[in-house]
Amino acid sequence: MTATKTLTASLLTAWLLTGCHAIPLDQVGQPLKATPVGATADAPPASMITPLIEKRETLVATGYAVVSVQNHKNPAQQRLLAIRASKLDAYRSLTEQVYGQQLDATTTVADMTIMSDTFRAKVEGVVYGAVLVSITPVGDDTYETTLSLDQHVVRDLRTLYLGQMAAKRR
Repeated sequence: MTATKTLTASLLTAWLLTGCHAIPLDQVGQPLKATPVGATADAPPASMITPLIEKRETLVATGYAVVSVQNHKNPAQQRLLAIRASKLDAYRSLTEQVYGQQLDATTTVADMTIMSDTFRAKVEGVVYGAVLVSITPVGDDTYETTLSLDQHVVRDLRTLYLGQMAAKRR
């Protein structure tokens, strides 16, 4: 039964990723502008990569951490470590929204049976200007941290990132 679920998950993932493709960038790191057939050069081209998050004024990210699993004997220190861990988790979530995730998947098949299926996700980026909205205890053993980031800062971060990526390719 688990092999069927794994195969189904692998096929679904492969199907979802079939629509993905590389976007060519110019020397500054901006997407190349193309004029659609039948459109004039004055009309703005339809963008395939305009994220849905750009329609919101601010991005909001939430992070969680459990108090009891923190590596300290003092309960007060465990709470402080959980608060810090929940804040880092919120920053990770915010970074995913700004830059996306890099996914790496490997599937091994032998005799038409999946032998192993692994997925790894990586998030990398710089976030500045995030506003700490709240740090709240949830239940007896968890902390929740919420951060927000203004859309203007998101655009600046993406521009800087694309410029760095273009400089690395030279």
